[in-house]
Amino acid sequence: MQLRKWVQRSALALAIGVLAACSSTTHPTELATLGKNVSDAVMEQQLELAGPVALETVVSANWAVPLSGLVNLKDPQAAGLKDHDEPIKVFAHVLRHPTYGNFLVDTGVSARLAQDPSSVGLNWLVQKAMKLDQMKMAQSTADIVAGLPGPLAGVFFTHLHIDHISGMPDIDAKVPLFVGTHESTGKQAIQVFTQGATNALLEGKSPLQEWQFAMRPQPLGQDSFEAVLDIFGDGSVYAIYTPGHTDGSTAYLVRSTQGPVLLVGDTSHTQWGWDHGVEPGDFTRDPVRNRTNLRKLKALVARHPNIQVRLGHQ
Repeated sequence: MQLRKWVQRSALALAIGVLAACSSTTHPTELATLGKNVSDAVMEQQLELAGPVALETVVSANWAVPLSGLVNLKDPQAAGLKDHDEPIKVFAHVLRHPTYGNFLVDTGVSARLAQDPSSVGLNWLVQKAMKLDQMKMAQSTADIVAGLPGPLAGVFFTHLHIDHISGMPDIDAKVPLFVGTHESTGKQAIQVFTQGATNALLEGKSPLQEWQFAMRPQPLGQDSFEAVLDIFGDGSVYAIYTPGHTDGSTAYLVRSTQGPVLLVGDTSHTQWGWDHGVEPGDFTRDPVRNRTNLRKLKALVARHPNIQVRLGHQ
């Protein structure tokens, strides 16, 4: 009887979701005061020079999920690919700025979430959909933060999908959190099922600060981005507006001590997707816009081959 009631409630929620899509979270949001808008040319002019930021990409967890979520298998280039569980990783990127302190790009995974996902607000349906039983911890968010040379000064999110905020139980409530424009408010039917988990992971944390991207007109066929922010105003870290996978998807270009590094987020999950210019599959909000921004990121790297590319999950 209980199972039947649960199925009925789930079916009703699905019907409601199809008719009235839901935002990714109802967590408080405010406008960020950090960052200034710049042109692509300003961003690119120093990319041949090493920068001041020490950057480390940490594997927080190893995972396996359906390829159909990672790559759009409907694309003609994917004709030879079969859906299967593809090994991937969950990353946290550690930025150590000599002046402004220590930051994360995305959060890795909290050991609490991996060991007892219900305790941090992930219900049975979300756990099954995410295949959390296939996630194996490597280095928890708590351990990553504990290894920093000082306090954590902020988190820059590529987007708010659960696997990118899975470290939030280990992030102090006072740490500033930054997201792309429309990331928290963009509506999608699938978020009827994920909003509760997202809210739970963000509960008690600082408000989400939305980057104030100044959108530019986009002439057809050009490779300029819709908006770019110089986060610290010193040309060391840039936020690039790359919507498509989600409404507020954001890539980050870091002028590191080892040269420029592009953190593409889930604009491209996999090496195959990047090499073939094919966007992610399931859960992507706007595949056409995603592909457009993936093409622009690839064009940026083609203009500056010294850029190291770090993908969403491979």
